[in-house]
Amino acid sequence: MSNESGISLGELLLWNDEAAHQWRNHLEANPALQEVGCDIGNTGNVLGFVRHIWSAELRWASRLAGLEAKEPATGPLEALFPMHVEAHQVFRSLIDGPEAAWAEPYILNFDWVPEDKRRASRRKIAGHALFHSHRHYAQLATLARTAGFPAQFRGDLLFSAAVV
Repeated sequence: MSNESGISLGELLLWNDEAAHQWRNHLEANPALQEVGCDIGNTGNVLGFVRHIWSAELRWASRLAGLEAKEPATGPLEALFPMHVEAHQVFRSLIDGPEAAWAEPYILNFDWVPEDKRRASRRKIAGHALFHSHRHYAQLATLARTAGFPAQFRGDLLFSAAVV
């Protein structure tokens, strides 16, 4: 935990991990929720949506660490959650690593990124990845609630143990 005036990447990572575990537990306790239809990102259903969230975490963590991209896992929830666990470990090693590594810019060589936005700080990329998950967890909370599977936890940062 930090006494800095801003929220650190380490704290965001802890919040992200807390949310991922809460959602995994909620989805395990409500297997029918996994099959609820979901049109976000053409994922098909909630399980596909969660696969998207956790595979994106691993993809961004791997990119920042210079690791070879892996094919996203498929299958049931228990086959998907290790993507989050691995992403968390990679992000943790980067955050705990040398400060100098964060000074290197990251170049986004993707057609979908405008050329004037392709150079970004590694901190910005990590923040993007971690907030990406939380944006989708908010969407997932709405899907779950409207399908009759309201979460019994609060995903807001205000209620997180990750930040004091």
